[in-house]
Amino acid sequence: MAVSIDLSGKRGVVWGVANQRSIAWAISERLAEAGAELAFTYLNERVKEGVEKATSALGTPLLVQCDATDESQVQAVYDRIKNDWGEIDFVVHCIAYAERDDLGGDFSTTNLQGFRTALETSAYTLMPVIGKAAKLFGESGGSAITLTFDASQRVYPGYNIMGTAKAALENEARQLAVEFGPSNIRVNAISAGPLPTLAARSIPGFRDMTRAHRERAPLGRNINHKEVADTALFLLSDMSSGITGSIVPVDAGYGIIAL
Repeated sequence: MAVSIDLSGKRGVVWGVANQRSIAWAISERLAEAGAELAFTYLNERVKEGVEKATSALGTPLLVQCDATDESQVQAVYDRIKNDWGEIDFVVHCIAYAERDDLGGDFSTTNLQGFRTALETSAYTLMPVIGKAAKLFGESGGSAITLTFDASQRVYPGYNIMGTAKAALENEARQLAVEFGPSNIRVNAISAGPLPTLAARSIPGFRDMTRAHRERAPLGRNINHKEVADTALFLLSDMSSGITGSIVPVDAGYGIIAL
């Protein structure tokens, strides 16, 4: 007998949907299919149209503008959520960005501003996004996830400063898991293999990444968006109630291969 995950009556906030090809949107679709009610944030007016277009498939969900590097704006989002919903059950953090000039070339030439941009956007934002959400979880707690990549542990030419940012992100996820564990708030990260999103295609050597994963992974193929979304659904549900502080690989097994 098949077992399905039902999130009916659950509510959560998704940070980082850019368009219909993003991993964040694949996760959002899967959560909505499971019955969850979602709210979304968007960075600015420039990206609002893309977010509206993607989320329109869910009716008219709550959309709130926010630059997650600004703690006061993050707090304003949760103030709005508290006013509208009262409590939440989960948070999805899918925020990442680096300047194009800092992807590719020599890593040592990354300037201070480029370093700050990548680390503040891709890593720091996890802290206020989860930290300020903690008070909105009910007595039963809840779950939060973020997205990472194998470049946190190994060098992927072209990924450069984003590898450093992902390493920081993973450490933050573990520390937040410890901090909020007593409140039964679980924090995990999904380490997905390379997926053809609009953002990923701007990374120098992206095709080489996908080919290497396909050729060397034990499953002999690349992963797809649905596999990441299904893992997110599991981690955000009560079925993963004993899992926190983990980096869960969804990479067709590539990460276990040495040569």
